[in-house]
Amino acid sequence: MSQRVLILSASPRKGGNSDLLCDQFMKGAIEAGNQAEKIHVPDKNINFCTGCLTCQSNGGECVHDDDMGEILEKMIRADVLVLATPVYFYNMDAQMKVLIDRTCPRYTEISNKKVYLIATSTDTGPGAMEGTINGFRAALSCYPHAEVAGIICGKGVTNAGDIRGKPEMARAYEMGKSV
Repeated sequence: MSQRVLILSASPRKGGNSDLLCDQFMKGAIEAGNQAEKIHVPDKNINFCTGCLTCQSNGGECVHDDDMGEILEKMIRADVLVLATPVYFYNMDAQMKVLIDRTCPRYTEISNKKVYLIATSTDTGPGAMEGTINGFRAALSCYPHAEVAGIICGKGVTNAGDIRGKPEMARAYEMGKSV
């Protein structure tokens, strides 16, 4: 059965390392017969959550009139989510964090999802990805029955394209095919 796959690429660099892994994941998912869409998060107008909680008392409508409403609807409808970020200061980048914060109006509707996590880092140390993966896991704990189905960590990649030729590219493709 065909799955609806939504890939959220938060890299500010189109063609950056985490973005390239998203492309490989998407290629595998499509070749396996799934519907897949990639959203380049920095191309979207997404305001910061102000913590006003108006959305919690008005049926899930955010006070911001921006692109997040459409993205949130797609997140709710998707069967599979892919969250991808470069690692900045041992955590997800600001674009991904803002997107996650803005799921507040309807976060309980982001339920029963298989979620794949993609992160890339210049650092090669054992703790290079720990903060990022923990941050993702903490956010996902708010989404009912969200299951981390796979994690790809590309370490030692600094310049756009450094990930090419590394095993993580094939791994992203295979994970996409396995959806």
